[in-house]
Amino acid sequence: MSVDLVGFLGVVLVAYVVPGPDFLVVVRSATDHPAKGRAAALGAQSGLCVHMLAAAIGLSVLAARSPVIYDAIKLLGAAYLVCLGVRAVLAARRSARRRRAGHETPAHAQGFDAPPPAGDDTARSRWRSGFTQGFLTNVLNPKAALFFLSVLPQFVHGDASPARQIFLLGILDVLLGVAYWFALVTLAARLHTLLARPKIRRRWEVTTGWLLIGIGVGIAAA
Repeated sequence: MSVDLVGFLGVVLVAYVVPGPDFLVVVRSATDHPAKGRAAALGAQSGLCVHMLAAAIGLSVLAARSPVIYDAIKLLGAAYLVCLGVRAVLAARRSARRRRAGHETPAHAQGFDAPPPAGDDTARSRWRSGFTQGFLTNVLNPKAALFFLSVLPQFVHGDASPARQIFLLGILDVLLGVAYWFALVTLAARLHTLLARPKIRRRWEVTTGWLLIGIGVGIAAA
């Protein structure tokens, strides 16, 4: 496959480094628990695989050319981000009320909700929550689909199968993303000790919650 891999890798890295919905969801999950952050990262990349396959077989072209389909995906993605943000803000406020009432426990301070079950159930629940948030955030983001339609074709060689090349470049994109997200999770997880302080944790939840709401509103209005 004769493509400009250096140029392609540069574009992909810039796309990952620029903060967006995936970035915020992965970082928030990682500060909750590293395993949840890795699950969110894998969920985001799984959503990217959906966009890649859709682009390879032409479904994304249909979606991009149909304003109704595009707007529906955009609004669903925006609504999901707003929902995540509202949940974070409300949970932080509930935690603040519990603390003022003298009923907050260390477990509440960490999670802002009822204490999670112990053992394997906790790990499964954490993984499922992180993966679901990462996957839905990405798969409901029409900009991810447009990336495969507008950016990847620039690196496709005309003498070979476009679908095959998009698929291979997409796989490279996904693998690079996994490496980037896992490195980011390692860095973000170090904030866990700082965020163990209830007051700082609540401020973090409120701030990231409003950021999610703002991104969701921005996507809907775009």
